[in-house]
Amino acid sequence: MDTRFLGRSGIEVSALGMGCWAIGGPFWAGAQPLGWGEVDDDESIRAVRRAVELGVTFFDTANVYGAGHSEKILARALEGRRDEVVIATKFGGTFDEQTRQTGPDDGTPANVERSVRESLRRLGTDYIDLYQLHINSLPIPEALDLVPVLEGLIDQGLIRAYGWSTDFPERADAFATEGRRCATIQADLSVLRGSFEVLPVAAKHDLAVIIRGPLAMGLLGGRYSATSELPRDDVRGLSPEWMTYFRDGRPTPEFLTRIDAVRDILTSNGRTLAQGALAWLWAFDARTIPIPGCRTVAQVEENAGALRHGPLTEPELAEIERLMGRAQSDARADARP
Repeated sequence: MDTRFLGRSGIEVSALGMGCWAIGGPFWAGAQPLGWGEVDDDESIRAVRRAVELGVTFFDTANVYGAGHSEKILARALEGRRDEVVIATKFGGTFDEQTRQTGPDDGTPANVERSVRESLRRLGTDYIDLYQLHINSLPIPEALDLVPVLEGLIDQGLIRAYGWSTDFPERADAFATEGRRCATIQADLSVLRGSFEVLPVAAKHDLAVIIRGPLAMGLLGGRYSATSELPRDDVRGLSPEWMTYFRDGRPTPEFLTRIDAVRDILTSNGRTLAQGALAWLWAFDARTIPIPGCRTVAQVEENAGALRHGPLTEPELAEIERLMGRAQSDARADARP
């Protein structure tokens, strides 16, 4: 239970990773905040190091998080411990490191070649374990143009494996079919909702499923109520259209209702709500590797505590699916290894 593999790459990682979006700090698309507000870099470094102490070996970031700042903080935190961890980052976003403004996505082969070297510089390493396409809806023909480039980066020793962060099963299927050393899909999934359709694709191609948003952008941390209001410098506070868990800086009532329906099961046997949400993912599909975001040592310790409890039981899982109005789906059956 404590470890899993990044699909057919054979790279072993902890069953729980750490998402590093939030430790990047502020960055924007015009006036739209894309970060999670101001951060304390020293606390971020302590959090990453505490995660390693607690057995977390998988760290997921992206070049665009904090306009490169997340990669730099991760490098500082992991200095001297590179061989103990597995680092995943992503490409496709463009940005200005000085202004922290993002530009248009760029899914061209030339950008891959450029971006990998920039990420290596920021991460302070000579190789990246997992390199992921970060354009969710890139057309399939354009994505397939990247496969020879990514295969070449493996041959050069610059990366060990690659994947796609996409919620579209047909895109993931095409990429994994064409890409011999494609190892992962990264998808949005939590007990509340998500991209269930990618799970059979992962089973078909022996891919790991890296789970972004496993705590529903913080809703499953148990700290927000109907009266909560997020600050305007937080991506959840000035919510873009895709931020369905929050609207106008407040939790979406529909999802608070769903949490209330399953709270007792998720918090059974001494688990916190967040730990129960992670336990649901491990029970639902053994390929999942959740990467909850953390900014503090306390958050890391709570999330890592889920490893001690392990997955929910089959009866607990079945009851949650009943309460959520989901049948025990064929997708789940097909997805189990």
